[in-house]
Amino acid sequence: MIRTVAVLSDIHGVLPVLEAVLTEPAVASADLIVVTGDHASGPQPTQVLDRLAALGDQVVLVCGNADRELVAAAKNPPVDGTDDVTLWAAAQLSTDQVAILAGLPHPVTIDVEGFGPVLFCHGSPRDDDEVVLVDTRLERWAEVFAGLPPAVQTVVCGHTHMPFIRLVDRRQVINPGSIGMPYGGSGGHWALLHGGSVTLHRVNVDVEQAIAQVVAGSDFPNRQEWAEYYLRSAASDAEALATFGPRDGRPT
Repeated sequence: MIRTVAVLSDIHGVLPVLEAVLTEPAVASADLIVVTGDHASGPQPTQVLDRLAALGDQVVLVCGNADRELVAAAKNPPVDGTDDVTLWAAAQLSTDQVAILAGLPHPVTIDVEGFGPVLFCHGSPRDDDEVVLVDTRLERWAEVFAGLPPAVQTVVCGHTHMPFIRLVDRRQVINPGSIGMPYGGSGGHWALLHGGSVTLHRVNVDVEQAIAQVVAGSDFPNRQEWAEYYLRSAASDAEALATFGPRDGRPT
């Protein structure tokens, strides 16, 4: 039985913040590190995938929508509307890295001591691109969780880059927030599952230094602008909720 799980999400190809989180004692000593999707679509895709691979059996990677999009961009002609960083990142990946991303599962269920079976997903259990938020109405959550086994009383998701813990009709839902593209506050956001309890954490980083490291470690043409916007967390949680809200099926 797994006793302690550190949960990371939405790294988006940002190596210095990932490194800062991985050096946290509770993360380094966790029985398992689960990353709930969107690993490499960003300015340092190959470096991030190499770093995750170096964790060996300590890490479980879940597929996110951006991972699917990277694979599609690497294997097929560009699709209209694909953003620049995805197209660039896809071209950097090795054949082996594309194969790894293509083989990632979604969702993943793991037995964790004190929790029982925990379901780890990206957007929702049924769709890696589905949006559910801390203020999503209960009726929508009921749709999202339809078909889940009753034994699954804990669901961990990512995708929206905003950390939260909430109850949904007795079922606990956790979003650890984002490593590489946080909304609402800079730094590396992650969550810890241990002893039946969940805690949210944030690693403070030297943002100026992290931006400089991304710029120096990437050939992405717009890396300076990209890093300035996302590593500084220019978008607030209120702005992100306003943007994502219409996608959770709420009445308009």
